[in-house]
Amino acid sequence: MPVTSTDDVTESKILLAEYDCLKEEQKTRIGFRDNLLYFTLAAATAVVAISVQSGQSRLMLSVPAICLILGWTYLVNDEKISAIGCYVRDQLGPRLGELVSAQGTVFGWEAYHRNVAGRAVRKRFQTAVDLFAYLVLPMVCTIAFWCSLTVQPLLVLTSVVQTLALAVLGWRFLRRADQ
Repeated sequence: MPVTSTDDVTESKILLAEYDCLKEEQKTRIGFRDNLLYFTLAAATAVVAISVQSGQSRLMLSVPAICLILGWTYLVNDEKISAIGCYVRDQLGPRLGELVSAQGTVFGWEAYHRNVAGRAVRKRFQTAVDLFAYLVLPMVCTIAFWCSLTVQPLLVLTSVVQTLALAVLGWRFLRRADQ
């Protein structure tokens, strides 16, 4: 059924413009989030190489700090990406559907891609990759620092605080895996 009034046409155009803006933001955030993973791995590898070459194990404590900062940024962007999808599925699509008297779902891809076979396995694998990059890798560096001969009490305290923060980050990644 066609849109029935000028007000409905105007509102439909506004909702479509909002959709376009949201999808552009989502696309930008996806690119940024995905590049964070590569940047994290490159930064961690560089720090480990410098630490090994210089023989200064305390530099290994930079990796947990890097992973914490970039991991939280990754997670925040991932949450915003999901929130945009949820808003389009649950709010924007139904509002536009009512205006244009759509018989089916408006923006069907938003729901369809969530039900594709293998999605759950891909989500688990992505969570494993995220946990490796943002939790396991920095913990390996922390343990390497703890096992070094030049452990200093203040740096041990710093590493314990980092470990607790990494545990919280890991927990947040696991909570996000269900969504």
